[in-house]
Amino acid sequence: MVTFVTTNAGKVDEAREYLGEVEQHAFDYPELQADDLGTVAASGARAAYEHVGGPVIVDDSGLTIEALDGFPGPYSSYVEDTLGIERVWELTREESRAGAFRAVIAYCDGEPFEATPEPVDVDRRGQDLAAGERASATTDEQVDGRGVPVKLFEGVVPGRIVEPRGDGGFGYDPIFEYDGRTFAEMDVEEKNAVSHRGRALAKFAEWYAEADR
Repeated sequence: MVTFVTTNAGKVDEAREYLGEVEQHAFDYPELQADDLGTVAASGARAAYEHVGGPVIVDDSGLTIEALDGFPGPYSSYVEDTLGIERVWELTREESRAGAFRAVIAYCDGEPFEATPEPVDVDRRGQDLAAGERASATTDEQVDGRGVPVKLFEGVVPGRIVEPRGDGGFGYDPIFEYDGRTFAEMDVEEKNAVSHRGRALAKFAEWYAEADR
């Protein structure tokens, strides 16, 4: 069984849809400040593993906007709190409004991993290579100074940044449109069916079911 280290019970419920039995551990690990979701998630997974002492997953997610060169990304929560979603919409309304919700599931159990197309953190080495080029992306060179490798699984939902619509959801949901509706116009089941976290969880679940753990 894997432990989801998060203070958000809703994330755990979503993970159970893909993984079955999942234990929640509400440890508020320190969050690294970095420009990349994978780096942030990997740091959190190492801290969570060291705290729990067993297999863990953590997640990090954010909204990336093409016209803003991928910003706010890992800083999405801070930008929401300081600027608000209406201001984010105003910043993009005259630009290309392409955007995406991205989520990274990071898994750590203290053991090395066989080489696969999924990246193994650390320090971005190998993560920007094509799958065929990173066949050896799980060697010791991919691991940080503490020698704790982390597997990363990304889920992406492409969409558009629009004027706020809808009464549901949270965060940036009212300004993120997917397939003609904002996330705030979807109910929980509809949103979870296409969510970025769900797509990352599905990739992880497939790997985890086949991994020799």
